[in-house]
Amino acid sequence: MKYTTTTGRNITKVLIANRGEIACRVMRTARKLGVQSVAVYSEADRNSMHVDMADEAYSIGPAPSQQSYLSMEKIIQVAKTSAAQAIHPGYGFLSENMEFAELCKQEGIIFIGPPPSAIRDMGIKSTSKSIMAAAGVPVVEGYHGEDQSDRCLKEHAGRIGYPVMIKAVRGGGGKGMRIVRSEQEFQEQLESARREAKKSFNDDAVLIEKFVDTPRHVEVQVFGDHHGNAVYLFERDCSVQRRHQKIIEEAPAPGIKPEVRKKLGEAAVRAAKAVNYVGAGTVEFIMDSKHNFYFMEMNTRLQVEHPVTEMITGTDLVEWQLRIAAGEKIPLSQEEITLQGHAFEARIYAEDPSNNFMPGAGPLVHLSTPRADPSTRIETGVRQGDEVSVHYDPMIAKLVVWAADRQAALTKLRYSLRQYNINSLHFRLAVEED
Repeated sequence: MKYTTTTGRNITKVLIANRGEIACRVMRTARKLGVQSVAVYSEADRNSMHVDMADEAYSIGPAPSQQSYLSMEKIIQVAKTSAAQAIHPGYGFLSENMEFAELCKQEGIIFIGPPPSAIRDMGIKSTSKSIMAAAGVPVVEGYHGEDQSDRCLKEHAGRIGYPVMIKAVRGGGGKGMRIVRSEQEFQEQLESARREAKKSFNDDAVLIEKFVDTPRHVEVQVFGDHHGNAVYLFERDCSVQRRHQKIIEEAPAPGIKPEVRKKLGEAAVRAAKAVNYVGAGTVEFIMDSKHNFYFMEMNTRLQVEHPVTEMITGTDLVEWQLRIAAGEKIPLSQEEITLQGHAFEARIYAEDPSNNFMPGAGPLVHLSTPRADPSTRIETGVRQGDEVSVHYDPMIAKLVVWAADRQAALTKLRYSLRQYNINSLHFRLAVEED
């Protein structure tokens, strides 16, 4: 299948500037669409699954990613040599690198992602928050001003609304931080925070921020095209994390009423339109126990957990990426995107449970997985006998399941995880069930 871009060019060949499961994932969709795929690989990945799957494969240097997968010049050179019209960056590596997106543009190669300006604006936290606030997207309210008088601070706390967090400006390690739940206790907690800040940092200046009670990490999948359209494909809950790393994701987020879901989606679309977004993106929110939500950041790429969104919407987001990069309009209108059932994703890591789940490496002596079917996906880039490298992220696969409701999906996830067996000389399968 050929896609004609807005400039009248076709995408018949795409280079995947990545490795592992995401490279294989993109190649499967490319093959389905009749688009040829070009792999790049480091010396450590010479015999890997993504190299075998591709129509063409090129070596780009030594194992360390700085010398291979992060080398913009080498990747651009392969694109030219192979005559690939487009580059799909996957996630990680160069996927949110503004310079790389700019370089593709200069070289006349289609970067399958947003314009460089959107990557820049969303990459700077303070810039992104001011753009979002101007676009009417809720942001965590706060006061970071110079006036440190009791009266001024108390006024701002009242304006923001309790509970609030008082934080030492020079804070760190939880020092000089106090949660204030009502106006009555504000003065006492302010004095306490100042005393600790002075003692710890020799500076008693503080800032006030809205305190988000029992926070949840809820993110919305958005898509924009070159014609000014943008849609949302509902939300995912990614609150189950370890060391700030997501390990279990689900869609839709549990316990959210349809009107909150609509507000979340519409806020995410406003966010995308505020930066003229094109392609797949994720707007991340922090949500409190009352389902109020606040903008955290925007990931300007496809997310690791995109399959749970595909499962509940019946879409192929990589196909959408390719179509939109070629200048087509978004395949479905907002009204045509429907939500069905519930999906979970468990990330399968090469880790050692006996050593605080630290990353492991080594040969995969034995690997057996649950049987894949329309409601069970195994997204992987490894096979039995492959070597898990110390040079890259320890995630080696994703198990994605779908069922008619959350309880059934959770039961299926537990069952499928028990069917997953990985043995290595150096690590065992490490997963959480709940």
